Amino acid sequence: MTKTELKRVCVKPFDKDRFEVVLDYVFVLPSFKGLIPKGFKTDGASIPRIFWSFYPPYRSEYFSACVIHDYLCEKANSRKDYKLADQVLKEAMSVLGCSKFKCFIFYHACNTFHFLKYIFKSITRS
Repeated sequence: MTKTELKRVCVKPFDKDRFEVVLDYVFVLPSFKGLIPKGFKTDGASIPRIFWSFYPPYRSEYFSACVIHDYLCEKANSRKDYKLADQVLKEAMSVLGCSKFKCFIFYHACNTFHFLKYIFKSITRS
C-alpha cells in the first residue's frame, strides 16, 4: 500500500493575516480530492489569538490542511457540508504528519464551532 502524501499549498501574503493561493492547488486524500483555484484567500487556521503561542495560525505543519478547510467551508451550504470540511481537515492534518492529539483538537474545535453556529442560526431564524 502506498503512503498518501499531500503537497504544500503555494501562497503569498495578501493582507494583514491573510494569504492568497498563487497556483491552483490540487489535493488528493484517501477519502476526498479537490482543487482550490488560484486567487483563493485564506487566513490559515482561524485560532483565537490567545492560543497562538500553542497553535500559530500559519504553522506550515498544518497550514495546507487549514487552507483546504477554509475553501470547503466557504463553499459549504449545509451542516453536512461543514461536517465534511471538518473531517477533511482532520484527514489532511493526519496525512501531513500532525499528532493525533493535534488532529483531535482542531477537528473538535471546528466541529463544535460549526454545530453551535447552526444552532444559533436556527434560533435567530425563529
